[in-house]
Amino acid sequence: MEVKKSPKADLEGKKSTWLLVGYVVVLAFMFVAFEWTQRDVKIDTSQAVADVVFEEEIIPITETPEQQAPPPPEAPKVAELLEIVDDKAEIDETTTIINEDNAAPVEVKYVPVQVVEEEPEEQTIFEVVENMPDFPGGQAALMQYLAKNIKYPTIAQENGTQGRVIVQFVVNRDGTIVDAKVVRSVDPYLDKEALRVINTMPKWKPGMQRGKPVRVKFTVPVMFRLQ
Repeated sequence: MEVKKSPKADLEGKKSTWLLVGYVVVLAFMFVAFEWTQRDVKIDTSQAVADVVFEEEIIPITETPEQQAPPPPEAPKVAELLEIVDDKAEIDETTTIINEDNAAPVEVKYVPVQVVEEEPEEQTIFEVVENMPDFPGGQAALMQYLAKNIKYPTIAQENGTQGRVIVQFVVNRDGTIVDAKVVRSVDPYLDKEALRVINTMPKWKPGMQRGKPVRVKFTVPVMFRLQ
């Protein structure tokens, strides 16, 4: 099928013509833009800078008043006169006190006080000394005493309780036993019986330190055994 076109509708023939017209218009605008200037605009700079007038401010001079120096402090007044005597001389001292009101002098007589120094009792408790305390008759006598005087509690026997109670006490300088306490417990009834036996012991031979009796802490085990 053949395509038929009208000669009036053919745009290819006018393409070059319209392209030239476009170039002419663009060149015209560029020429006008480059030729545009501001030659007729004038700027008046006559009033741009004005004279600035600075007024000097007069600052009054302030004078600092002279400070007067404070008066010197008054010398302390002597209230009394003391006379110092030798310590070795017999003390019969009389001090005269002169008061500020010029009244009659007052005599003060010093009376020496005799102080009796008492030697403080040594309360130090030793744990280890040169000669440790000892039960009368030695350790064997101590074991015999404990075995003879211990009364096994009935409740502990019924319950089958036995063991070793360790008791700690202090042997005084005169050999008496004080401050007994249980340091290892087995049973309350056994502990009570062990303390009773320890507190009823006779006087011990006291411990010695540098040739003098001293207080010493001692520990004794009390054995409870059922047969």
